[in-house]
Amino acid sequence: MSDLEHLSLAVELAYRCPPSASAFSVGAVLARPDGPVLARGFSRGEQPQDHAEEVALRHAPGDLDGVTVYSSLEPCGRRASRPRTCAELIVAAGIRRVVYAWEEPSLFVEGRGAEVLRAAGVEVLVVDSLAARARAANAHLLTD
Repeated sequence: MSDLEHLSLAVELAYRCPPSASAFSVGAVLARPDGPVLARGFSRGEQPQDHAEEVALRHAPGDLDGVTVYSSLEPCGRRASRPRTCAELIVAAGIRRVVYAWEEPSLFVEGRGAEVLRAAGVEVLVVDSLAARARAANAHLLTD
């Protein structure tokens, strides 16, 4: 599977999130580029405070060498519900590449996950051609 295919799957997972008035609906996939999906997750998929990347990392195999995180939304760089952000969890897991579709809007906290990731030496790629689909999964939160 390509980056675009993995990211498309992450965006589709965002639509499986139980709706919330206080959190984004996000999907995440862990995979090696051109490889099979190793783990997946979506916000509130297991626990009410879960973020998608956190769930996917929880189910990841032990060897994450060469793994990319694909997320429908920029991994969080600030978080109110748990002590560690998704950007911090990604860095701690040793993942060196993140691909996402949509920049985190400043609806709940100031999004700065890409900044945290880049500062830690993680390659960050934004595929904004999928941003509209990722945003649509969050239509219940957004007003134009």
